Amino acid sequence: MAVIRHEPYRDPLEQLMSLAASGKRAALAMPIDVYRTEDGSYHVEADLPGADADTLEVTVDHNILTIHAQRTANYGETDHVVAAERPQGSFSRQLTLGEDVDADRLTAGYTEGVLHVTIPASPKVQPRRIQVSHGPAAAADK
Repeated sequence: MAVIRHEPYRDPLEQLMSLAASGKRAALAMPIDVYRTEDGSYHVEADLPGADADTLEVTVDHNILTIHAQRTANYGETDHVVAAERPQGSFSRQLTLGEDVDADRLTAGYTEGVLHVTIPASPKVQPRRIQVSHGPAAAADK
């Protein structure tokens, strides 16, 4: 599995221009951890504090895992904002899945601002033991 930082909707120059024009903070990269467990499954944990669970979208298309979320401010346009440092807007991240995973059995959960995606290993690439025959019967199996 390859981890690629890809934010298709957020060009860095566009972020700066948006910040200058609107005075709002542009969404930053979505930090993630990726690890593999002994059973061969991959686990992706993405920090999305303050993101509304209803905006979370996890998709797999042609072995590309896409995570998308949005975070909006709790204040309105007429409110007087004293400080606004928390990023808001659209967050997106893509990961390329290898052939050794079972993308059809992918699961995802969101708790305390962390999205956890589990990508099980494909059964066809699981290590297995091959029985080796020996003795006179082994020669007959040829």
